[in-house]
Amino acid sequence: QVQLVESGGGLVQAGGSLRLSCAASGRTSRNYVMGWFRQAPGKERDFVATINWSGSSTYYADSVKGRFTISRDNAKNTVYLQMNSLKPEDTAVYYCAATTVRGTSSRPGEYPYWGQGTQVVVSS
Repeated sequence: QVQLVESGGGLVQAGGSLRLSCAASGRTSRNYVMGWFRQAPGKERDFVATINWSGSSTYYADSVKGRFTISRDNAKNTVYLQMNSLKPEDTAVYYCAATTVRGTSSRPGEYPYWGQGTQVVVSS
């Protein structure tokens, strides 16, 4: 089993940037596919980005493509989400998740391990 802890959220003005981190502990995270999801108040949890275990393959939601970048440092057991050109509609709680599926996955139901989330607020 793996434990996930997100950090890096906060309040930022529209057009600004934030970098979220997700630190994994427990069983090695090296072979996990990692994903970032977000949930705005009153809405379902939505897919944001995913990265395979080696970091060679990534996939993004259309809403963040070109603005967000997912990356990982397996030596540090950490996954990152660099968020640029932030918009008010990016406001949400951001969750890191891990799964052992092959490749990458955008389906929340395929991720058995989740962090507690970190709040991101983008002001207009």
